[in-house]
Amino acid sequence: MDPAFLGVEKSYGGKRWDAADTDERLGLALAQRHYLPEIVGRILAARGINVDTADDFLHPQLRRLLPDPSHFLDMDVAAQRLADAVTKFEKLAVFGDYDVDGATSAALLKRFFQAVGHDVAIYIPDRMAEGYGPNLPALLKLKEEGADVVITVDCGIVAFDALGGAQDAGLEVIVVDHHLAEQNLPSAVAVVNPNRLDDPNPHKNLAAVGVTFLLIVAINRVLRDRGWFMEREEPDLMQWLDIVALGTVCDVVSLTGINRALVTQGLKVMKKRRNEGIAALADIAGLTEQPAAYHAGFVFGPRVNAGGRVGESWLGASLLTTRDRSQAAEYAKRLDEYNQERRTIEATCLEEAIAMEVAEATGSVVLVGSENWHPGVIGIVAGRLRERFDRPACVIAYEGDVGKGSGRSVKGFDLGAAVVAARQAGLLEGGGGHAMAAGFTINQRNEDAFRVFIENRINTITGDEALVPRYRIDGALQAAGADLKLIQAIEQLGPFGAGNAQPRFAFPAAQIVNAAPVGENHVRCMITGESGGRLKAISFRSLDTPLGQALLNTRGLPLHVCGTLRIDRWQGRETPQLTIEDAAAIN
Repeated sequence: MDPAFLGVEKSYGGKRWDAADTDERLGLALAQRHYLPEIVGRILAARGINVDTADDFLHPQLRRLLPDPSHFLDMDVAAQRLADAVTKFEKLAVFGDYDVDGATSAALLKRFFQAVGHDVAIYIPDRMAEGYGPNLPALLKLKEEGADVVITVDCGIVAFDALGGAQDAGLEVIVVDHHLAEQNLPSAVAVVNPNRLDDPNPHKNLAAVGVTFLLIVAINRVLRDRGWFMEREEPDLMQWLDIVALGTVCDVVSLTGINRALVTQGLKVMKKRRNEGIAALADIAGLTEQPAAYHAGFVFGPRVNAGGRVGESWLGASLLTTRDRSQAAEYAKRLDEYNQERRTIEATCLEEAIAMEVAEATGSVVLVGSENWHPGVIGIVAGRLRERFDRPACVIAYEGDVGKGSGRSVKGFDLGAAVVAARQAGLLEGGGGHAMAAGFTINQRNEDAFRVFIENRINTITGDEALVPRYRIDGALQAAGADLKLIQAIEQLGPFGAGNAQPRFAFPAAQIVNAAPVGENHVRCMITGESGGRLKAISFRSLDTPLGQALLNTRGLPLHVCGTLRIDRWQGRETPQLTIEDAAAIN
């Protein structure tokens, strides 16, 4: 094993710091060719970008990166059937998930079908009353209301019973999903999912909204070939990329390849405030700068999600489809209020979950449950626990003997596959997901067995060692070197997110100056280096952690500090700012 970066084997955050593995010569070549600082060239090289792929990475274009929808299994079948529905004026309905990916996928379909002279009804299930995914009573209700075809988005791939019942009732269903599939597929006219086991296409990291975008490309192509637009205006599909970008970022899929192009172009559309709902979210949040991936993930997304978590599940999709500005403002206001309520509920749940885990503190997985927790926040709490303990984390909200669970994983452990395997082993009543996130239904009597099952899978992967929490360090800087010019060059590597993390820099032997608590559990300070200069810094949600306490109590001793850089824009001023993620004592 290579030596730890700056010798940091275990930081205040409990992590080992590793230097990013990069090709120095390639990094220099990339920097020279694309007029970038050398350190930014090295970051590109460390991320597997070479001379041939750099242009697509730095300037992603849909015309080069968008795959042919026909390369997805069942895509042509789905497109033909839905084009038939348009031309025959059949009634369509969309059954969507209650999260951002589901809401954006449903909104995208509604906007598209309206543009081609048709309309769809949107049904979003109630998280508390109906749970995740298609359920037979809801599908039968849609049929009773006249639906000829139902499209499930961001759900349906394991809804065997519900879709089988729908088929028996004479309802046609098209599944559009991206969650991990099993060998058997549900009963449907078409199952469009890049994660079908029999689909060899390479685009496994698409969010459901990305798959849905490819579907409307395919439908639009069929309608064009049939002459549907000879007497109608053909829609510009690019106008809805803001919706696609929002869903893609919020579903935490890898921002590489086609996803990178969808988000990059979608953020450009988002800046134009064409979608009344997204514009209303920006206004209610007091956003004054141009939206970036960060705002999609941490400003817009939580509010869209809040309706499904603690409020009215249909609100998110309705916000993204309305064209009435006053109605959008009202929806955004309600979602903002639900988001405040969600944060309060989440804080209580997180505090109790941390206390439980600290008391037990066993094994390589965090697994906690309670009858007092709201199912709408357990996914967020699981993410917070994963961040805090650097282990896969599962949180269960019980109602009686049955609990709804949500899990978040760490790099190196496929939690979605583990949940599917546990369900197949009879330990779960339902469940599925991605490598990094999963949901499940469990009987309380199986909780201990499920814990052992997950522990054993982790141990099989890691051997005798637990998953070692690590931070990859992209380079070392001094406070004086973290200027606006460098940060602007780093921003060219965005959008940042899963699969393309914001570059992380270490600041060796940094002096911590004027450290103080601020806001909700944060610590702000200034850092200085041996070469001078001062850099504004903040550490979020760290006040009650060893990291926050170390920043507040350095007693004049320097620390190794690491984090990410951004431009803080306030009242027309731009200043560099470091978001401190970790720190370590100097050995």
